[in-house]
Amino acid sequence: MLKMHDIITKKQQGRELNEEEIAFFVKGVTDGNIPDYQISALLMAIWFKGMTDEEAICLAEYMADSGETAELLSVKGKKVDKHSTGGVGDKVSLIVGPMVAAVNKGVYVPKMAGRGLGFTGGTLDKLEACAGVNTEISAEKFEEIVREIGFCIAGQSKRLAPADGVMTALRDVTCTDNCIPLIAASVMSKKLASGNECIVLDIKCGSGSFCKTLRDAEELARLMVRIGARAKKKTVALITDMSAPLGRAVGNSVELIEAIRVLEGKGDEELTEICVTVAAHMLYVANVADYETCVALAEETLYDGSALKKLADLVERLGGDKRYIYDTSLFEESNVTAMLVADRSGYITQIDAMGVGKAAAILGAGRDKLGGSIDHSAGIILNKRIGDRIEEGEALATLQAKDLDRAQAGMEYLFKAVTIGDSQPEKTNIIMKCIF
Repeated sequence: MLKMHDIITKKQQGRELNEEEIAFFVKGVTDGNIPDYQISALLMAIWFKGMTDEEAICLAEYMADSGETAELLSVKGKKVDKHSTGGVGDKVSLIVGPMVAAVNKGVYVPKMAGRGLGFTGGTLDKLEACAGVNTEISAEKFEEIVREIGFCIAGQSKRLAPADGVMTALRDVTCTDNCIPLIAASVMSKKLASGNECIVLDIKCGSGSFCKTLRDAEELARLMVRIGARAKKKTVALITDMSAPLGRAVGNSVELIEAIRVLEGKGDEELTEICVTVAAHMLYVANVADYETCVALAEETLYDGSALKKLADLVERLGGDKRYIYDTSLFEESNVTAMLVADRSGYITQIDAMGVGKAAAILGAGRDKLGGSIDHSAGIILNKRIGDRIEEGEALATLQAKDLDRAQAGMEYLFKAVTIGDSQPEKTNIIMKCIF
């Protein structure tokens, strides 16, 4: 008879858990028969001793089977999911979903997203910055919206991979959230349960992400691709740079507005590049065409207005006012707007993503506990990017907050996050690697 005590001890000794032991653990987590302290003990043992690829794959599969599966049977076409490991200023999902749907080649994007902790809200919080939007919808309505407009972004069903929900909550409070096999099993369990045939992963690498080094990002990407392949899901992983914020906006409404600018064909160059790359890979894994043709199809949606219309359609179907998508002056304005100016002339050599994220959280753009409130209007707009020339006294960034105290505190953090030097740094590639 299996005992949790023996499984914990085995992993503490660095030995590989077998399928029966992993199945026992996941079942006990799901039905509540294993207490939190023993779940936490095993998570900590895994954090210290690691897991083999086979253990992580097995864990992901049993976690995926711990609840319901979203089949989306009424959606006739290829269903492609996109997942990012998250970062500062990451609003890619708000852009690529409409792009892929607008290509109109029988590819659908059912996207179940979450709310954010820490520096900003999650994808749902950003979308809800548009007045009236409600992302907590029924499974039936979610499927209906996917079928009718080609994509939907809504709240993650608690019935999908429920074992992951329990473990994620405990990982957050036991400092085991940065463990590669646990990250891979967590993410992929939800992807396997979501009913999609193809998966595109955006693995962030740099100071503003879980993976600080390219080596760690590659390890995570390869493991997640293996999990997908084992489940017969066509999976590709892109490793992208998160040493600096993605785009120029960090917050909720400011990020949605920046997403709208990209969908208008007027967006930040690097953000547009990564969105076109991700959207093209989503079309490519769905066998729409060769990769170069997929790039052209994705780009076209930004300049013919079709992708922007898809976002407006989603906002309307979620109960929101789609006029916001065509007139961004309707978004709520912050009470205080402050400017951070350069204290010297030179070139921007570094914008630390984590530092910018902390500044945004202080302004009110993030929450420190689940269910906490956020200020949708709070955020940061960077006027300069790495490599840009700046003169002493010139505006480096605009900060938005509810009150002067928050603005001042956020400005102090942001000032420390930006480095100005005498020499212009070399331009780096935002797309670091692609792993099939």
